[in-house]
Amino acid sequence: MRPLVVVLVIVAVAFVGWRLRVYYGHADKNGASEQAASPTEIRPERLPGLPYQLEPKLREAQSGGPVAFKAFIDWLKQYPEVRDPRLAWIELDYVVMVSPSDPVEAKKIFAQIKKRTSPDSPVMPRIRALAKTYE
Repeated sequence: MRPLVVVLVIVAVAFVGWRLRVYYGHADKNGASEQAASPTEIRPERLPGLPYQLEPKLREAQSGGPVAFKAFIDWLKQYPEVRDPRLAWIELDYVVMVSPSDPVEAKKIFAQIKKRTSPDSPVMPRIRALAKTYE
C-alpha cells in the first residue's frame, strides 16, 4: 500500500507541475503578443541609418524651413551610410512640413517612401497613420 501512495503522490506532483508549465507557457505567449500589438514609442534619433554627428545639422535644417530641409535631404542621400529607416523618418518629417504649401509634392514623396519601406520597418506605423492624409 505504501508504494502505491508514493507512486500516486509522484504522479500528482508531476501532473500539477505539467499544468503549471502549460499555464505559464500560455501566459507568456499571450503577454508577448499583447506587447507586440501595443504601439511602442519610437524615438527617431535612435533609428539606425543616420550617423549621430549629423543630428545637429538635421535639427538646424528642420528649423530652416521646407526649402532648407529639402536641400539637406538631397545632400544626405548622396552618402551611403545614410539609409532607411532613419532616412524614411526624416523624409516623412519633410512631407508633413511641406504639405500645407505643396500637397502634390508631399503626396509624391509619401508614395516613394511607402513603396520602398518594408512592412516590418519601425517606420511603418507612422506611414499607416499618415496614409489617410497623403494617399
